[in-house]
Amino acid sequence: MDILVVNCGSSSLKYQLINAKTEEVLASGICDRIGISGGAFSYKAKNKDKITKEVDLKDHEVAIGIVLNTLIDKEIGIIPSLDAIKAIGHRIVHGGEHFTKSAFINDEVIRHIEECADLAPLHNPAHLLGIRACKHLMPHTPMVAVFDTAFHQTMPPRAFIYGLPYEYYEKYKIRRYGFHGTSHSYVSKRTAEFLGIPLEKSKIITCHLGNGSSICAIENGKSVDTSMGLTPLEGLVMGTRSGDLDPAIIDYIAQKENKSTQEVLNILNKKSGVLGISGLSSDFRDLLAADEKGDLKARFAREVFAYRVAKYIGSYTAALSGVDAIAFCAGVGENAKFIRGKIVSHLEFLGITLDEEANLQTIGKEGIISTKNSKVKVCVIPTNEELMIARDTLEIVSKL
Repeated sequence: MDILVVNCGSSSLKYQLINAKTEEVLASGICDRIGISGGAFSYKAKNKDKITKEVDLKDHEVAIGIVLNTLIDKEIGIIPSLDAIKAIGHRIVHGGEHFTKSAFINDEVIRHIEECADLAPLHNPAHLLGIRACKHLMPHTPMVAVFDTAFHQTMPPRAFIYGLPYEYYEKYKIRRYGFHGTSHSYVSKRTAEFLGIPLEKSKIITCHLGNGSSICAIENGKSVDTSMGLTPLEGLVMGTRSGDLDPAIIDYIAQKENKSTQEVLNILNKKSGVLGISGLSSDFRDLLAADEKGDLKARFAREVFAYRVAKYIGSYTAALSGVDAIAFCAGVGENAKFIRGKIVSHLEFLGITLDEEANLQTIGKEGIISTKNSKVKVCVIPTNEELMIARDTLEIVSKL
């Protein structure tokens, strides 16, 4: 059974066509820098050369159209028609308390995803575009929603309750939900396997670092705390998101700038983070290039990001009463060796020692970047959300 996995991020769209039974990837690629100048599209089919080209990626709907057309292209495609795709698995960021596990997509599920759009304004609307585009082109193909929030449903109340009147949780379910759960789940399991640590007796901190970033404290394979909250806005400084801040800032800016609360929230979601600090870009590759040319604000933005990550790792080490391993994943975590080094430099008090050479050489692949005598293992584990989504999709559609 071939399953198309669609994984929309805030500025990227990863896709894989997977044989769900063998877990072999038949085709894969990414639409990168969506909504940002210099958009790029990559495509690699089994036994064929990789294709990379610059394209105008105005939005996620355009990106998905390019993916589908490429998969059935007579010259470079891997399938004869869209009918060859027997199921589609969609990554969905926010499921609220409606979903504690993956779900078959029907009108009711779509309605609940829409209801959560205000809680994930950079993601859920993009996911819905993907769902509707696929539904329009392949109306008879079953689709499954795999929710980032599901993995974090194991958090204890002390971790997910905010310091607000409790009635707001009872009435509106205002609480920490957490995101990137599919990634944190995969990476924690793979980290334990890679390092030879029993998952059921482990304390692992996973660092999903990309345009959107989050940290997760995982004890015995279960999420016990995570940095994102009611929405993906809480937590780390990210590509365009502010992360943690004094909530009074929202009203302060609104009054000083004569803006509505919604306008300020738009700034916090789309114009803040390293983009806001640097005044340059939300893409860490752009910041690296500018830093190397002497742009001090670009360097400062990267240092702020690294410092915030280290702070969360420190607090989650306390939450876990120790830590066996720290794993970096996602675009920045897997590739930005300078930022990884800066993060680890803040953690030497934990007895962590960075292997400088290993850190330089471990780019986009699995590897240990701490020294042999480091008290905590630090590794890079490329995430594979697509495989996790394909597994859930197969399980659900097999029961239809």
